[in-house]
Amino acid sequence: MSTLKKTQQSSQKREAWGSLRRLPSGRWQARYPGPDGEMHTARTDDDKSLTFQTKTDARTWLAGVHMKIALGEWEPPSVIASRRQAAAAEEKARGVGFTEYAERWVKMIRSRPNRSGRMRAVGTVRSYKSKVAGYLVPEFGDTPIREIDADRIREMTDRLDKIPSPLNPKSKFNGITRPVLIVLMMILRQAARDGIVPAAPNVSIPGQKAVRRAEGQDGGEDVASLEQVEALYAATPQRWAIMVLLAAWCQLRRGECLGLQRRDIEWHEDGSATLHVRRQLNANTGDYSNLKSDAGRRSLSVPKFMRDRLEAHLRDSVAPEAKAPVVPTSVRGSVPLSNTRWGYIWGDARDAVRGLPLGFRFHDLRHTGLTLFAQEGATLAELMRRGGHADIRIVLRYQHATMSRDRELADRMSDRLLERMAKARSSQDGSESPAVDGDGHL
Repeated sequence: MSTLKKTQQSSQKREAWGSLRRLPSGRWQARYPGPDGEMHTARTDDDKSLTFQTKTDARTWLAGVHMKIALGEWEPPSVIASRRQAAAAEEKARGVGFTEYAERWVKMIRSRPNRSGRMRAVGTVRSYKSKVAGYLVPEFGDTPIREIDADRIREMTDRLDKIPSPLNPKSKFNGITRPVLIVLMMILRQAARDGIVPAAPNVSIPGQKAVRRAEGQDGGEDVASLEQVEALYAATPQRWAIMVLLAAWCQLRRGECLGLQRRDIEWHEDGSATLHVRRQLNANTGDYSNLKSDAGRRSLSVPKFMRDRLEAHLRDSVAPEAKAPVVPTSVRGSVPLSNTRWGYIWGDARDAVRGLPLGFRFHDLRHTGLTLFAQEGATLAELMRRGGHADIRIVLRYQHATMSRDRELADRMSDRLLERMAKARSSQDGSESPAVDGDGHL
């Protein structure tokens, strides 16, 4: 027998179970047959190669593996390693800080559709991102997601509630707390779906509150009068004054006004006109974009008392091309007026008109028009179509505008019924009709 073969036999000796082999490095390697019918080399729980300094250490390890197999506790090293890696990843995920996860969440909502299957608008994503960057990250920073509980959220809510309203410093509500809480709960609920927290904290979102009205101020007080609308129209530079009429009498939103093009106004042989709302000018991107909902896509009859002004505006200020903006930056220009610039123009015009409600916004012209539309007897369905609303709860706010009309109709109905009752009694007894006093009492 050669010296080489003797050396190999001396360095690899089969044990009663398994085998040991001395490596050229001097360390010992153990091998054993697993229950799966495969031969396995000693490995760590992380599935890395395992060798031993002495033969006794290797033999002791081999005996331990033999015992696990006998007790039915043995698992392949790769399975153990996978489980440990998954546990480590889960533990790391549970310890992720708010800032890191919130940034990941913003990227996720930008690329995934919402629950209705539609991609979120750019403006919506930017709004959410502004709440994260402006309020939530400064509040929570690198605090682990799993440490944000109901008590911590209440502390944040108390701080947010103390921020004065920019529109009405005397208001109890600032219009900030609720949208910030909504975004926070969206993030925490996604964290629960991702398995980072067992469940999102049980936090109730406060209802929408009016921030512009003082206590006791009626909802109808943010409605402008006809004279005030006319004053606003007169106070606005002529080439942009049509914005006031479009908002008040066609009930358009700001972005819808700025998104109009010449082709969206259809003139008929009888002199009437139809306005087709098909797009908006996005305040965040500065480009045309789709309307926020399908309900916003609508066709409206232009009130006859503003048709002459609209026709004159198209003639004097709008380029002849079909896609020319109805409210251009310059006379007959091809670029629509921006939301930002209109904000400055509107502010100057509003400040020039006396008697407007506190904090009167351009959007309140739309509210004014829809209120008058309701007073003319429009049904809820007609109000929803005219205003491009998808939620009937929003339209219900205009019911307050019909209460005076409702009382008038109720009184007229009462007077007519009392008159008929009196005539009926008179015909029965042949006596004169009883008198009816001013309060409708017999």
